[in-house]
Amino acid sequence: MAWNVFKFCTALRALGSIMIVFVLAVIGLTYYAVVIAHYGPSLFLGSFETFFAIVVLIVFHSLLVMVMWCYSSVVVTDPGGVPPNWRPLTDEEKGDADPLVGSGYGSAQLDPKQSATVAVSQEIRFCHKCKQFKPPRAHHCSVCRRCILKMDHHCVWVVNCVGALNYKYFLLFLFYTFLETTLVSLLLLRVFMEFFNEGEIDETPGSLAATFITFVLNIAFTLSILGFLIMHITLVGANTSTIEVIIYVSLCCQSNQSRSRFHMFYFSGI
Repeated sequence: MAWNVFKFCTALRALGSIMIVFVLAVIGLTYYAVVIAHYGPSLFLGSFETFFAIVVLIVFHSLLVMVMWCYSSVVVTDPGGVPPNWRPLTDEEKGDADPLVGSGYGSAQLDPKQSATVAVSQEIRFCHKCKQFKPPRAHHCSVCRRCILKMDHHCVWVVNCVGALNYKYFLLFLFYTFLETTLVSLLLLRVFMEFFNEGEIDETPGSLAATFITFVLNIAFTLSILGFLIMHITLVGANTSTIEVIIYVSLCCQSNQSRSRFHMFYFSGI
């Protein structure tokens, strides 16, 4: 019996709010470790330490503002839904549908077998959950419970789908987060190098623990986000999306037929 992952959609909706709190908590902890515990006090040390602290704080806050702006934009921006009662455009003179969506079927009352046949041969697709037609490259999100235009994936970190209208903000969020976490990792690495070289450091145990946790978290985020950033830049260059790659892999696993058949499914946006 196949494992139905969609039964966890309700849990994913609940998890989303927790993930936002977690992201904000990580940002708050990072701010404490970098600004309050270390480089804020360095402003009053004089000479090179003061100059270095000023540069660090300017760059850190600039990147932080961009991270927060991009993150909030991904969260609140609608990814783009299929308009209610959307239907493929038709050429009134020829009686045909737009070539991008195939020739028109007058009724949406198609059974699953007919819908699958139409999707492959005529490139018209019908969502039986939304009970309406959907354009090419639109996919139904079981978490958001609607069809999303050029859907990439549903991201629990932003409690939202990543689609046509907020993908730009998502990509920028990955980019600025990578820069910020890399900067924080390098800054806190300097602190640990001083600690291990000198054998002691003028910090409370709580501050040292917060610094260590922040360093580990930012190293982990830097490495993981780098992988996601490279993947999504590659997807943009290939004019495809995460869900379309998953479909491609699924089709390759199910059959050994030629790549040309996949293109028929791919450009249909299944």
